[in-house]
Amino acid sequence: MSIPQLTTEQLQAARAAATQARRVRAELKAKVRTGALSLSEALDQAADDDVLAHVKVLDLLKSLPRVGEKRATGVMERLDIAPNRRIRGLGRHQLAGLKAEFK
Repeated sequence: MSIPQLTTEQLQAARAAATQARRVRAELKAKVRTGALSLSEALDQAADDDVLAHVKVLDLLKSLPRVGEKRATGVMERLDIAPNRRIRGLGRHQLAGLKAEFK
């Protein structure tokens, strides 16, 4: 099984799509950082959006005001969420736990 060779146009389209996806994810984290979106609202948005569903939970938590690496990691350990978990991979109890933790 080999990797398919893409044309220059296909490569450019893929790069543009990836850049756009990164921009959308960065925007979500920025809105959480400024308080324009609560964590609960961000999680709900990500549930309906394939691009946002790929945001790492740890990165989203760290974008919250007054939440750093240590607190985010502690919350994730307590809720039994793997450090590399993305929003899409969360179970409903983990989602509920996160929403309760950061009301």
